[in-house]
Amino acid sequence: MTTERLLQLRADARVERDTMMEHRVRDGEDPATAYAEVPEVDDLVVLALRDEMLEDRGQLAEFGLARLAARSGGPDAREHRRNADRVEFELLREIAAAAPMLTVAVWRAGSGLDVE
Repeated sequence: MTTERLLQLRADARVERDTMMEHRVRDGEDPATAYAEVPEVDDLVVLALRDEMLEDRGQLAEFGLARLAARSGGPDAREHRRNADRVEFELLREIAAAAPMLTVAVWRAGSGLDVE
């Protein structure tokens, strides 16, 4: 990943984060709470890269459906979650390898994944 590309992604993520913050505060939320709960800029960059990779591989819709099925509570929800988590974990590893400066954000993104 080039430095220019990372700078552009961070700029876009900063705008997105600022918009999320403004929306929450205008809705009456305590600014300190909103600040603590809105994802960091690099976290948003990692999610954007993950989604780009899924789209480039033609897996974005399939991944989204697996995430929805995982939340359904159906008999195979756990299997869908584990499959989606494995796919996401591999993508996150690729992101960390391509952009080491995002490693901490990758760790945060992967912290809730169920991979064995």
